[in-house]
Amino acid sequence: MEDLTLLSGRQWIVSQEDSSILDGCSKIPVIENGSCNRCGTQVKSKLPNGKYYCRGCIGLGRANEGDWLVRKKSHGNNFDSVKDGGLTWQGKLTPLQQNISDKLVQNFEQKKHTLVHAVTGAGKTEMLFQLIAQCMKKGQRACIATPRIDVVNELFPRFSAAFAQLEIGKYHGREFKEAGMEQLTICTTHQLMKFYQAFDLLVIDEVDSFPYVGNPQLHFAAKNAVRADGVRMYLTATPTEDLLLEAKKGKLEILRLNRRFHGGLLPVPKEKLFIKPFLQKKQIHPKLLQEIRKVIQSGHPLLLFVPRIEEIPLYQEVLQKKFKIKMAGVHAQDPQRLEKVQAFRECKYDLLLTTTILERGVTFKNVWVIIIAADDLIYTAASLVQIAGRVGRAKDDQTGLVLYCYHRYTKNIRQSIKQIKEMNQ
Repeated sequence: MEDLTLLSGRQWIVSQEDSSILDGCSKIPVIENGSCNRCGTQVKSKLPNGKYYCRGCIGLGRANEGDWLVRKKSHGNNFDSVKDGGLTWQGKLTPLQQNISDKLVQNFEQKKHTLVHAVTGAGKTEMLFQLIAQCMKKGQRACIATPRIDVVNELFPRFSAAFAQLEIGKYHGREFKEAGMEQLTICTTHQLMKFYQAFDLLVIDEVDSFPYVGNPQLHFAAKNAVRADGVRMYLTATPTEDLLLEAKKGKLEILRLNRRFHGGLLPVPKEKLFIKPFLQKKQIHPKLLQEIRKVIQSGHPLLLFVPRIEEIPLYQEVLQKKFKIKMAGVHAQDPQRLEKVQAFRECKYDLLLTTTILERGVTFKNVWVIIIAADDLIYTAASLVQIAGRVGRAKDDQTGLVLYCYHRYTKNIRQSIKQIKEMNQ
């Protein structure tokens, strides 16, 4: 790449054969003292030639023993100050949202790491606008990272509309893009492994979400991507124990918002016990069929969650015969995943069968939700709360159906309902 400024705040691997580096860059062994410097993994795997390689970040290209990790350090304030921080959004925050927004700006100025614990549908994205604008005004660099590609695709158009004059970088594994030197970057948390001390402000949205939660490599990458004097902000509706512990130790300030932007309550899930299987011999349980029929007759689009990818075509085949409606199935490995989600958003489907990939970070107008096998181990209390949070997000449609279908009443089901009721108090 000819323009070296585009690599500012980036890190990349060069092979041991090519150990030359560009001016203004530094290099370190990618594997050093049994550890990977790109993701922090303890390296134990060997190649046929006897050399070690890192499996922790292999998705970004293999890091081999003897290769170099080249870094171009960012020197801060690389950008001109932007008038009004580039914010062109004309909307208005509620008093509760404005209070959080002001505190985020204040904490950024005071270099305080912060956790925003806000219910689903509280308007977390809009509460970030003034914070990002403040960073842009100072000529500094910001990144919003999130574990899910779907959430990146949801956030990018919203920030592009709110900061219409700003060039925004969008990076995730499903869409190749050459490295750019954008002042604002929106990316998946995996992409943070390509950055080194790049950002003055790093916001991690849906911080409790897979694959970020409980992943030491991604936590390592997130800390590495921020400048030494940079600020980290975390957003979630369901904070994890490690973040709450950091707050208890005084390393993080918690800001709480227990109301949706429209002031309405979170829909409390309804529950239905099933004795016989949900699907058997190409027959859906009549009670489940009845619940699905009710949603279809109500005219609401239905998100139907199933725990396993292989169950999607089985349900789809039976439902397609029973109901003459437009439907599709979507999951993480689906090559048409993004198009199907967008089509559902545009009301081109009446029903979308999905796995937990759509549990969070996506907004569909007037949607209702049924979770099949809510007692399955794949549904944690946090993911059940998030799924329930897809419903009732519109100002003119604040209620709706969330139905847990189960064979046994689990601790996660109980805890999720308890959390929702507590947030509503």
